[in-house]
Amino acid sequence: MIEDLRTLVEVESPSRDRDALTASAKTVAAVVERRLGGHAVLVDSPAGPHVHWSGGGDPRVLVLGHHDTVFPLGTLERRPFKVEAGHATGPGVFDMLGGLVQAVHGLAALDDLSGVEILVTADEEVGSHASRALIEERALACGAVLVFEGAADGGGLKTGRKGCGTFQVSITGRASHAGLEPAAGVNALVEAAHQVLAIAALGRPEVGTTVTPTVAAAGTLDNVVPARASIVVDVRVESADEQARVEAAFAALTPYLDEAEITVEGGIGRPPMPESASAELFTLARRLAPGIEGVAVGGGSDGNFTAALGVPTLDGLGAVGGGAHADHEYVVVDAMAGRAHLAAALVRALQEK
Repeated sequence: MIEDLRTLVEVESPSRDRDALTASAKTVAAVVERRLGGHAVLVDSPAGPHVHWSGGGDPRVLVLGHHDTVFPLGTLERRPFKVEAGHATGPGVFDMLGGLVQAVHGLAALDDLSGVEILVTADEEVGSHASRALIEERALACGAVLVFEGAADGGGLKTGRKGCGTFQVSITGRASHAGLEPAAGVNALVEAAHQVLAIAALGRPEVGTTVTPTVAAAGTLDNVVPARASIVVDVRVESADEQARVEAAFAALTPYLDEAEITVEGGIGRPPMPESASAELFTLARRLAPGIEGVAVGGGSDGNFTAALGVPTLDGLGAVGGGAHADHEYVVVDAMAGRAHLAAALVRALQEK
């Protein structure tokens, strides 16, 4: 597993870099074929190639992951793959190349892989726009989904996820000289300040809804009333009702200043993954690994899509570690074999249903 993890990490795969993702997909396919046999198909998409493998027979379980990472080319040179003090480190080890390796090695321990499919997508980190339809198609065909994103803190499985998305609010005002005739302008920055406060007030943390302005931009020169401004907002919700409320509130935003204009784009692209979607599979996992914990988390994954379809979905089956998207990202090496065995046991149980 360590050598396969090194192989994957050392082919960098930043989202939106098609050439890098093509090389990464070929590497993932080669690892899958070497460990499991058969033929891993590269499925082309505008984002880059996805990898699909099937053990044949009637589909029963979908093993789901992604090979794109958040780190730009060159990160590997600065932070090469290494193993020391019980941790494997390097760009993408935890999110989520370690999980892919564990899944493949777990499957390799089974004598029969009929009914098993693997789908490794190329654009999870940027919203899965080019893979969502394929994910949903294979999830519905298989009827059960195991997602190998990194484990929760302490190795817990992820039994629920918030729905998440991004809104972009664009504001148009009118430029004028800030000293000679400021009143002749329509100050997009002042309008943006009002909108930030209104947007932040949409959050309802008591029911799990967070609405967080994260990026803002306005202005051109220090003596010009700004004609344009923009706000980017991160939104997380636990329920479909809250998703509808927040989306309606963004659509209803109105200007505070006369003659200012507002345009809203984006939305909640990943629907909530309710804990009910994982209940059956989590019960099975606890029978196979007594004492393992399950937690609901704020981050989204492709499991949100499959759970929203009503397909039983269990997430967080990947590597035990931490530091996702950060330079201190790591995988606990001693936990890898146990997680691979759990993957194998879950797949075997689903094949026998």
